[in-house]
Amino acid sequence: MYFQKYIKNIRKILSYKLFTALVFLVLGLLLFAILYTNVKPETYDMELFSVADKTIRSPKTIEDEEKTAEERKKAAGEVEDVYVYKKEVAQNRVLLLTSIFDFVNEVNQEGSDKKKKEEEEGKTEKESTQLTASKLALLKSKLTADVTEDVTETISDQTLTQLLAAGPDELEKARSILINNVEAIMNDKIREDQANKIRSVLIDRIKSANLDKNVENASIELGKYAIIANEVFDSGLTEERKQQAMDEVEPVKILQGQIVVQEGHLIDRDIYRQLDTLGLLKGKPSVKPFIGLAIFVLLSIGAIYIPFTKLKEPEEKKQSYLLIFGIVFVGAILVMKLISLVAGLDQYDISYVFPAAMAPMLIRVMVNERFGLLMAIILAACGSIVFHDGISGTIDVEIALYILFSGLAGIIFLSDKNERFNLLRAGMLVSVVNVLLIFFLQFIGSGQMTNMEYVYFIINGAVSGILSAVLTMGILPFLEAGFGILSTMRLIELSNPNHPLLKKILIEAPGTYHHSVMVANLAELACEAIGANGLLARVGAYYHDIGKTTRPHFFIENQMNMENPHNKLEPATSKDIIIAHVTDGVAELKKHKMPKEIVDIAEQHHGTTLLKFFYYKAVEIQGDVEESDYRYPSPKPQFIEAAVISLADCVEAAVRSLNQPTPEAIKSLVDSIVQDRLLDGQLNECDITMKQLEIIKTTFCETLGGIFHSRIEYPK
Repeated sequence: MYFQKYIKNIRKILSYKLFTALVFLVLGLLLFAILYTNVKPETYDMELFSVADKTIRSPKTIEDEEKTAEERKKAAGEVEDVYVYKKEVAQNRVLLLTSIFDFVNEVNQEGSDKKKKEEEEGKTEKESTQLTASKLALLKSKLTADVTEDVTETISDQTLTQLLAAGPDELEKARSILINNVEAIMNDKIREDQANKIRSVLIDRIKSANLDKNVENASIELGKYAIIANEVFDSGLTEERKQQAMDEVEPVKILQGQIVVQEGHLIDRDIYRQLDTLGLLKGKPSVKPFIGLAIFVLLSIGAIYIPFTKLKEPEEKKQSYLLIFGIVFVGAILVMKLISLVAGLDQYDISYVFPAAMAPMLIRVMVNERFGLLMAIILAACGSIVFHDGISGTIDVEIALYILFSGLAGIIFLSDKNERFNLLRAGMLVSVVNVLLIFFLQFIGSGQMTNMEYVYFIINGAVSGILSAVLTMGILPFLEAGFGILSTMRLIELSNPNHPLLKKILIEAPGTYHHSVMVANLAELACEAIGANGLLARVGAYYHDIGKTTRPHFFIENQMNMENPHNKLEPATSKDIIIAHVTDGVAELKKHKMPKEIVDIAEQHHGTTLLKFFYYKAVEIQGDVEESDYRYPSPKPQFIEAAVISLADCVEAAVRSLNQPTPEAIKSLVDSIVQDRLLDGQLNECDITMKQLEIIKTTFCETLGGIFHSRIEYPK
């Protein structure tokens, strides 16, 4: 109760949005702080070329980029240069030589005709020399214009002059020898580095042909020009094959759990680089795990925030739900953390003993099923970080599945009748599910376990389920009392006839007790018909007239075989006694620390209605009487359940007074009472619709018709 007052004081200071934001901020910071050590990489004080004082294993799988680059470079270096053989080169060189000789013949033919003409005209020797020069110029012009490449830049004028000066037979012989040999040689593959050797072979063949010295020299120069490489280096294809070889190299990875350095071994440059890559060197920790944890915390808080904003409840109740969710969540994470620390000291894995269903079941009872599922999912994600076998930066999927399905089982097996026994029964069923989950995780991984290990895991799973139920039953009353949350389980406990207050009504005011039970039946059925909380209406109706136990005989239902004491009292005195049952009831309920909703129902069930009987009696006696003096001072019903109980209370008492409660009479009476409450404004402050009122009236009539049905009159 003190906690509840403390929270109320904070709410008065802070606005709803600021209070909610503060809760989410604190929740996020706590979650980050608790999980911080689980993602913090362990670092070592290691020096290059020092001796390792312990064996270090890789905490994660990571690519060794430098080693991968080396392997790819090595693979590219092993690829040989690619050469492409071009068969058309031989044909082109033969055609080139043929063209040269053809042009030489053409120029000689033209020159022969010109020479004859000069001899007839008696030209001098000087003019004959000019003719030779003109023939050379003509040949070069033809070669330049009609040959695919400009041979005149490479072949000297002397060679061309020697060809022009050769006789037809000698020229034809040279042509035949040169072309045949070039064609034969060029049909084989020739690389650039082999060209000079091949040219030497051709020169030897030309020299052995016994050509004229000048023609031989010209033929040698043409042959050397004609022989070129026909198998050329393809840089593009070579680069493509090198890239392919590099791509085929698998990335070199440092595997999780792999020994990086053994105790007593020297830390060389390669090992030191691997330690640096893994972020295991002191002074060089990686910040990525902390960024990842921050993202995880944001996602978790976001997953909680969005559903809470959509929750259709009063702001105060939403804040209470948020605080409950946060406290249970942080508590579950702390229990998880404690178990993980103990597990690190034990040779056996005790992570399966974690009461995974506790938090989801608590939220299922205190808030609703949807948030129970949300709790199970987020706890599973957190468990995968906390229980990761001491390997930083990894996620334990097995324990995540265990926590998730265990939590879901707790929610599913917890029936709507949230009694203490049902909690224990749900815990037992969760134990069975836990054991089956453990077997599933072990069998699917082909785990080899001894018989003792099987027994150990079975005990862990069973203890987890039972512990979840026991902790839920133990924590639930504290949360209910601390936050004033009226859970279904608490309502069921309050409906127990052995409750001290109900026994007090039964013993001291039996007529009131029977009236309360009848009102409870009417109110519960009506609330369920319109979608309101029928159980709250039933329990509230049980206690709504607890104030009558102070003076039970002043209320007509408890006056059996006795005179009505109000006949001897003034109307004002009777009025005060009747009105006092509301304030007396509220005081009695608060004294027993009853939930606020039950107290509100007792306080609001009469609203500000008029005590008509005593008011009209006072008018008859005194004449001028203030109507407000004869009205209940209580607030009007503020919520649907209180309004329904208010109507059911009046209807039940009125129908009981009928001499012949026929269905028609009951319907007429119910209609008039509801209409009177509407006209009097008693339902103005609660969210009840006209459609709901029609359903309530119909339900009242059907229920009362079943209670006051006609019976057979038996003979005496």
